[in-house]
Amino acid sequence: MEYGFAFFPGQGAQTPGMGKDLYENSAAARLVFEQASDGAGLNIAKLCFDSDKDTLSRTENSQIAIFTHSLAALAALRELGVTFRAAAGFSLGEYTALTAAGVLSPADGVKIVSMRGKLMQQAADSIDGGMAAILGLDDAAIEDACAKVTSGLVRPVNYNCPGQLVIAGEKAALAQAIENCKAAGARRALPLAVSGAFHTPLMAGAAAELRAYAADFTFSAPQMDIYSNLDGQVLSTDDLPAHLERHMVSPVRWSRLVQNGLDAGLTTAREVGPGTTLTGFAGKISKALVCKAAGDMAGVRAAAE
Repeated sequence: MEYGFAFFPGQGAQTPGMGKDLYENSAAARLVFEQASDGAGLNIAKLCFDSDKDTLSRTENSQIAIFTHSLAALAALRELGVTFRAAAGFSLGEYTALTAAGVLSPADGVKIVSMRGKLMQQAADSIDGGMAAILGLDDAAIEDACAKVTSGLVRPVNYNCPGQLVIAGEKAALAQAIENCKAAGARRALPLAVSGAFHTPLMAGAAAELRAYAADFTFSAPQMDIYSNLDGQVLSTDDLPAHLERHMVSPVRWSRLVQNGLDAGLTTAREVGPGTTLTGFAGKISKALVCKAAGDMAGVRAAAE
């Protein structure tokens, strides 16, 4: 069975016990967990299966856990003959897409994602920042609400789907932006349970360190198209370390990415990894896209039928 997109989730999709069903029922998935654990120098299966919510939600833990779970689900799908024409991932998920497309080897992907999680955790711990989801207001109004803030840095960062955009920044600036959005008619403004102002210039130091770290790795030509968060276009891998640096400080253009895929004829998708967030976004972006979750064995088997 072939699908258009493999969608890979980002941070926030983690949940205690994640991936255990795959580990216990797919030899290919189990091998991914074992190899990732060796590469990370960490028992990722134990992290995913036995950690409490707070431990798993730390950036340095959630990123490697989601990355591994997603690759394990992909391995289980491929074991049953499922293929994809293109890959795309939300924020962290773009690293999974790079690995799925063969640009990164799984071993190198584990190392780079582990470093990314540690650098972003350090940045989050050093900055009093946060994020909030703004619902029921168009993108231009939210952009204007952020631009009017004078108390610090705040930016629109995750263009999830029509009527939902996440903003991020320094706490005082974020609070002012939220009030501006409410005054402009936002239906809801929901602070997110994260400590970092991800995908903003506040991550510039961590992004530069990641670029330097990634420069020591070898990257291969992609074996399928990868649609990028930066502009929603098919990614050029000519200078991937520079791309990864920009990726950490730039907005996620998910709505645009999905629409560009639809325009290219990618009308089916599977969300490969924990959660159903991207499946929910797909339905709000376009009814022309048929997307279902494939993060556990039931979803994997259904995708293979």
